Amino acid sequence: MTITRLYLDHNAGAPVLDAALAAANDAARAGGNASSVHFEGRAARARVEDARRAVARLAGAAAANVVFTSGATEANVTALSPLMREGTREIRLDRLLIGATEHPSVLAGGRFAAERVETIAVDGDGRIRLDVLEARLAALAAAGERALVSVQLANSETGVIQPIAEVARIARARGAVIHCDAVQGAGRIRLDDPALDVDMMSLSAHKIGGLPGCGALISRNPEIVPAPLLVGGGQESRRRAGTQNVPGIAAFGAAATIAGERLREIADLTARRDWLEGELRSISSNVKVLGTGAPRLANTIMVAIRGASAETAVIAFDLEGVAISAGSACSSGKVGASHVVEAMGVGEDYARGAIRLSFGFDTSVSDLERVVAVARRVIGRLTRS
Repeated sequence: MTITRLYLDHNAGAPVLDAALAAANDAARAGGNASSVHFEGRAARARVEDARRAVARLAGAAAANVVFTSGATEANVTALSPLMREGTREIRLDRLLIGATEHPSVLAGGRFAAERVETIAVDGDGRIRLDVLEARLAALAAAGERALVSVQLANSETGVIQPIAEVARIARARGAVIHCDAVQGAGRIRLDDPALDVDMMSLSAHKIGGLPGCGALISRNPEIVPAPLLVGGGQESRRRAGTQNVPGIAAFGAAATIAGERLREIADLTARRDWLEGELRSISSNVKVLGTGAPRLANTIMVAIRGASAETAVIAFDLEGVAISAGSACSSGKVGASHVVEAMGVGEDYARGAIRLSFGFDTSVSDLERVVAVARRVIGRLTRS
């Protein structure tokens, strides 16, 4: 008998939206290089600029400040540069301060030398320690050093939402530049909120139903521009060289439009998450949901099963037709607890059994009921062994 599969790994990559696929197909069939001046080139350029406006609306930025990249990793590495342009002058930043639960592309430090990268601790729910950040920025400012602060909007594993407004307030008071990896927040949190007072923001197309291989670095503050990572051509206003991926960009624009529209459904998504969370908790006293003391994404639950192996749990769910994960897809293949869980101080007995369930607006209540039935069987076996 063929099992109808359920996909609960949207934080790794959301299913491609029909509208995004149609936009990509249309662009691919039309062809043309967006830098060419003939009719086909101008038509390709129009698709790119339409998408740029759509992504800008989602991010609450001006279209001119959206730079398309090959994905959020490239956007993050571009943003994490010690060399910046601030208005008309070139500046050099001395330190990079990052949260302990950041995406691996941020933890790697971008273009900063390793000795110039510092990690800021998080609390037991995974929220950045604002007191630690403020003290470190004050010390750097007293020493005459200027920092770049990079803190994610929401964590991909736990769904925990960071206090970006407070981070920005603290950073600005000490003259720091602020970058935010907003990949997981897009389509789930309003990015056009003025309280998200960051200088730069990274997005990824495939997290909101676009195609893999496309992302954006957005300057919310156009006065702050990092040195280009890729140089050579004049594409993207000379901020990112290379022929534009017109099909991917067109799909990104279509997905961004739908992501903005579906924000009105967040309350329903939250209700489904809370119901699923309650059902999972009821299975066993050995089940703990992480990050519950902080605001979280409406679609994400990280469950820790005491005494279990996350890899074993993922395989068991998969054999029952349910796709989940043991954390960030960019850390797949790892053995042991994720760096996110470790930074939160979760005990080893729970940490090794932490799994993530992340779903979407089209995941129905009946889908989640089936997930609960599978979870009862899987968790029951794991906690008995």
